[in-house]
Amino acid sequence: MAKILLVEDNEMNRDSLSRLLARRGYEVVFAEDGEEAVALALAASPDLVLMDISLPKLDGYEATRRLRARPECRTLPIIALTAHAMTSDREKALEAGCTDFESKPVEFARLLGKIQKHLG
Repeated sequence: MAKILLVEDNEMNRDSLSRLLARRGYEVVFAEDGEEAVALALAASPDLVLMDISLPKLDGYEATRRLRARPECRTLPIIALTAHAMTSDREKALEAGCTDFESKPVEFARLLGKIQKHLG
């Protein structure tokens, strides 16, 4: 069973997405802000990260940069989740080190396809 770190500060989004992922057989761990995301990614060794971009304390861009600076996280798949759906937002997420990008509201079937692709 693959472990997914879901980084999301909105409780309703976190709850609905985690339930959908759990039904698909994924183990889900949570972080509510960027600092917690970095710490938990290092401690819990997830197989993939779903990274909200607009987070308290440390935004998703900076959290991703900090993870990419760690040797153990350089190849960790990180999918950015954001309500900002402009091409420039996608480019900014990829420049920060995200592997992929999904706009909110999340279309679960499409996100699931991306998760499966990156988990191989």
